[in-house]
Order: sequence, then C-alpha cells, then structure tokens
Amino acid sequence: MISKRNADIVLACGVAVIIVATAIFLLAPVVVTVFMAFDARSYLGSFPPPDLSTQWFGRLVSNAYLWSGFRTSVLLAFAATAIAAAIGAPAALAISRMSAQWRDIVTTVFLSPLVIPGVIVGFALLMFFSSFNLLPPFPRLVAGHLIITIPYTIRMTLIGLSGISASLREAALSLGAKERQAFFTITLPLAKNGIAAGAIFAFAFSMDDVAISLFLSDFNTYTLPVALLGLMRSSFDLTIAAAAVALMGLTIVLLFVLDRVIGLERAIGQGMYRV
Repeated sequence: MISKRNADIVLACGVAVIIVATAIFLLAPVVVTVFMAFDARSYLGSFPPPDLSTQWFGRLVSNAYLWSGFRTSVLLAFAATAIAAAIGAPAALAISRMSAQWRDIVTTVFLSPLVIPGVIVGFALLMFFSSFNLLPPFPRLVAGHLIITIPYTIRMTLIGLSGISASLREAALSLGAKERQAFFTITLPLAKNGIAAGAIFAFAFSMDDVAISLFLSDFNTYTLPVALLGLMRSSFDLTIAAAAVALMGLTIVLLFVLDRVIGLERAIGQGMYRV
C-alpha cells in the first residue's frame, strides 16, 4: 500500500511533468519562429538553421507591402485606443455607480463582444457597412476595432475604480467640492492606472486582430496581420517569421509598460487602492 508521503511525491511529480509539458508546448513554436527568423539560408529549410543572419529583417524593412500594413495597424491601434479610452472610462465610471443588479447586467452587455467570435463580428459589420454603403475602409476598421477594444478599457477602468473607497468622494463633496471637482481631483487620479492599463490592452489587441480586419480591409487599406496572411498564401518565406518576431517584441514592450504602470497581477483582476 502506498504511503501518504509517497502519494504526495507522485502527485507533485505528475503536476511538475504537466507544467513542464505545457510550457514546452506553448514556448516551442515561439522558439522555432525566433530561430527561423534569423536563418541565414535564402529558403525555408529544416530546423535548426545551420547559420544565423539578419537578412530576413532587412527584407522586412524593405517590403513596401508589409510596411503599408504596419502603418495602417499603428494608426488604427492609436485611433481605436484613444476613442475606446474616451468612451470606456466614463462608461466604467457610470457603471461603477449603478446598483449591484444593474451593474452586473450592464457590465455583461459591454463585455459580451469578447465572447463572440471575431469572424461573426467581422462578417456582420461587413454586411452592415456594405448594405448601407457606409464609411470608407479606414473608418470601418476603426469602428470594428472599437467593438473589441472598448470592453478592455471598461474592464480595466472598473478594476481601478473597484479599489477606490466611496468615502473619499463623499468626503470631498462634504467639504464643499462639486461633483466635477471631486471627479477630477479624487476619482480620476486614483483611476488613471486602470485607464492606462485598459488603453495598453486595447492597443495590443487592435494590433493583433485578424478576423475583423480581414473582413473590413480592402486592397489599399489593410493591417499588418492581414498583410502577413496574404503573404503566407502568395509567397511564403521567412520574412513572415521576422515580422512575427517584431510583433512579439512589441508585445513584450507593451507588457513591460503594463507591468510598470499597474502590475500584471493587478491587471489580471485584482483591485487597486483598497482602503
């Protein structure tokens, strides 16, 4: 009969094996992509590459098709993030002051786009804009990306507001401050980290979106992920791997900024400024 100590050791070993296997499964494609992006060969060969070079990054820089998509992605991400933050922060403030029942219902409605497949959202928007001949391609892309970015700004702002005691605002009002003064001097400074975190998430997901952008792009206005998808279909080479590594680098920078602004653990779901 196995003793309790031996059973605990077996369980711990089993959990460790599962964790290591999961980490390998998640990281192996990333490692392969990084190495292949520095492959010195002029063709897609076997892994690992015999020699390393930065030639594919040079081709990435000189590829006008990909650079056009990158410029569109950056402009689109900035536009969608700015509008989403401007809408999401006041919406989150209004939601936070609702009763518990209505707060849960309204929050669920605003966050519902996150659980709807992007293909469905993109196709629905394409049918809507095509039926009424509304908006040129770039504003269409902005409208589509707002659907997936506003929920993040609302969610992260709500996290920031959840840690602010209502007594702070009430104390400011009791001391003679008006509602607007209490908002700009008490609520907004304490919630700014949550708003900033929501903006960072919105920017990252806008840069990464494929499904919605694929439906709303045209041959002149397209994002970098759509350009990469088109390049994969037409002439697959390791320029795509170099672009993927560049996007991973951008994501790491955004995560670092998010960690410095709010902290990754807090961004995942913990409140701030608990009093």
